[in-house]
Amino acid sequence: MSQHSAPNPYAPAPTGAADLSQPLYGAGIGDAVKRFFKKYATFSGRASRSEYWWWMLVNFIVITALVIWMFAAAAGSVDPVTGELEGTGFLFPYALIGLWSLATLVPSLALTVRRLHDGGFNGWLILLGLIPGVGGIAILVFSLMPSKPEGARFDAGAQQYGAYPQAPYQS
Repeated sequence: MSQHSAPNPYAPAPTGAADLSQPLYGAGIGDAVKRFFKKYATFSGRASRSEYWWWMLVNFIVITALVIWMFAAAAGSVDPVTGELEGTGFLFPYALIGLWSLATLVPSLALTVRRLHDGGFNGWLILLGLIPGVGGIAILVFSLMPSKPEGARFDAGAQQYGAYPQAPYQS
């Protein structure tokens, strides 16, 4: 038995700058958010489950906070006597929701494609999300799947079709 063994790809991420071309297994919330914005429109490569789910949590918290703010502002804009909406105080949080959604649309799609890659699936499966009802469930199930070594074929610089097979020499 040799003294050297292969590094564990699922070990917690070391602190410091990590290679952006590889998934960051064991990523913390801060690392996941940084990588999300650094790999803004990178559809190639892979994203670990921790990268993916930490970002989904942050995105959910931001959207929820903005929606609560919007409803609170709208409730404060209602005239108690007539019940009609007065003022435009709710429009600012509403606009922020729209801006946040637009700013994170492309990177969220890219992150989902990279997560599919890490599970060994083709990124085009993201189009399943267009099917009402079951499409979102399918994407959820695929994003919950563990990482697979076959996903390395989606990394930048990976050989697309493998080595060229050599025919055996015949005389």
